[in-house]
Amino acid sequence: MTTTSIGIGLQGNLSPAQYKDIAFTADELGIDYITMFGDLMFQPPIPPLVEMAGVTKSVILGPACLNPFATAPHEIAGQIAYLDLVSKGRSYLGLARGTWLSGVGISQERAVLVLREALEVIRRLLAGDHTGWEGEIYRLAPGIGFEFTPQRSSIPTLIGTWGKQTAHLAGQVADEVKIGGTANPLMIPVMRAYLDEGARSVGRDPSEVGVVVGAVTVVDEDHEAARALARKEVAMYLAVVADLDSTISLDPDLVDQVRARVDAGDRAGAGVLIPDNVLDLFAFSGSPEHVGQQVQSLIDAGASRVELGTPQGINTERGVRLIGERVLPLLRR
Repeated sequence: MTTTSIGIGLQGNLSPAQYKDIAFTADELGIDYITMFGDLMFQPPIPPLVEMAGVTKSVILGPACLNPFATAPHEIAGQIAYLDLVSKGRSYLGLARGTWLSGVGISQERAVLVLREALEVIRRLLAGDHTGWEGEIYRLAPGIGFEFTPQRSSIPTLIGTWGKQTAHLAGQVADEVKIGGTANPLMIPVMRAYLDEGARSVGRDPSEVGVVVGAVTVVDEDHEAARALARKEVAMYLAVVADLDSTISLDPDLVDQVRARVDAGDRAGAGVLIPDNVLDLFAFSGSPEHVGQQVQSLIDAGASRVELGTPQGINTERGVRLIGERVLPLLRR
């Protein structure tokens, strides 16, 4: 029987002391993963992950996601190798094409090929392969390789996507795919079909590739207060993510009204417009019992990992503790 892992996802907006406190608590309570998001203009994920590695013993740490449009593959390889070294082999690497990069003058053409070749470069460097390699976009000249010894010659990889083509690639070359911004169990079989097709195209066993889902999380003993905050958080990206989910069809008027209020700076007012059934598709929110039911529905649908994202609770530290003490014991994994 496959066991579903439970993780938390952190945005890059905290202090070093906060990261250490959260990581220590998560590790102590048996949370399996800590992910740092790689969102544009937030703190880069690797430095906080290194901070957290120093105060933890068992939790797996990784970025979801780095992207090779903004950071060259050889730099990504070196950064993840260092995280793996300081964590003593408790790291994973997430890659994605990224978003909003046009705002800093970066185009994102041929994304699937970029991801495929970036992963090839990273894997060759970690494996100590000095023979050289030529791709269409990236290359390693013969003799090029790390000038240090990595902790491991291979590190688990995740690709973040909602799309069929990139998921097809993940089925061929990755260990996991992450659907970010969803708590919808119906998306898991959709993604599973994409992955299975990709895996079979290269003679790979589809069961080797897991499906990770993650979304905004607010868990608190005050059910209504938690859901009110989650509505405000979800309002910021509802229109973008809703368009990616092929299993639902939201009222266009609702999406337009939410977007208009967000654009006017009224996130709280935008959140009020989001009904309960829509909120539950895009966030984990409410009492520990309600969040536990949401997570269990994803486990039952076949998720290999469920990631409870920022801000975790009305207070992050309290939210992480509630996840470990109150939500985890409810789950059949």
